[in-house]
Amino acid sequence: MSGRVFVTGAAGFVGSAVIEELTSRGYSVNALVNRRPVQAQGDITPIQGSIFDPNALDQGMQGCSAVIHLVGIIMERPSKGITFERMHFEGTQAIIDAAKRNGIKRYIQMSALGTRPGARSNYHKTKFRAEEYVRSSGLDWTIFRPSLIHGANGEFMQMEAKWARHKAPPFLFMPYFGRGLFGFGGAGKLQPIFVKDVARAFVDAVENRKTIGEVYPIAGPDEVTWPQLHTNVSHEVVHHKRWIMPMPVWVARILSSILPSALLGFNRDQLIMSQEDNTTDITKFVDHFNWQPQPFASSLESYASTL
Repeated sequence: MSGRVFVTGAAGFVGSAVIEELTSRGYSVNALVNRRPVQAQGDITPIQGSIFDPNALDQGMQGCSAVIHLVGIIMERPSKGITFERMHFEGTQAIIDAAKRNGIKRYIQMSALGTRPGARSNYHKTKFRAEEYVRSSGLDWTIFRPSLIHGANGEFMQMEAKWARHKAPPFLFMPYFGRGLFGFGGAGKLQPIFVKDVARAFVDAVENRKTIGEVYPIAGPDEVTWPQLHTNVSHEVVHHKRWIMPMPVWVARILSSILPSALLGFNRDQLIMSQEDNTTDITKFVDHFNWQPQPFASSLESYASTL
């Protein structure tokens, strides 16, 4: 199958992987970019503008048969107008409305695992409001809720590599947020998914009408704790285990209430989400897509030398 697909967040970590997957299958891409250029190769037409620029959206969606919306943030910058509400909910509104205005029916949305009614974090609350707008749109929609996405060009794994090499604060150890007085009471589990598998799922969905009207939690096959994740990364990057230590959640919560997130490197929502299990049952995904995401260890090994 081929055609032209409009992709938001095209120059980002996931966007680059999605475009690479699209072009490898013969699709043409209209890639919405704000500042950074698209790195992928193929029949790609960059569209300069933001998700709130109707002219750029209308230009970008011309001739397209599907929209893939990937834009999201993990850190707010209210002074610059970058908030969860604006980027997740209002941004999705803008893309959905543009798709309808331009007569595009096929629409695929990036959400996040843990998105649900009654979520504690503003991150998940605004992701859920965005999902509700998608569901009420009348489009042929599909929603993906991935767990932690990892890959060579992702900011998270690049930070992991810096921690493993003692090149980023706190320098002496690899940190995580832990429950209890001293932080040793544990934290939420993760089920990391390789970015190439996320890209494969998005492009498969473009082609698979069985996925219309479905929400897919997606994750790799392995559940890991934060210490286990750090250990895997340190073994692959520096070939031996680094010291791993928790920061008590209560300490981090106090710090986040008095210091800006830009200085700390984390915010309230990340604290909340770190204590929730970011895991899921992928049976439905495997049944509908007929393949299973790659294990964490083997996919990490495939790119660790480039970190």
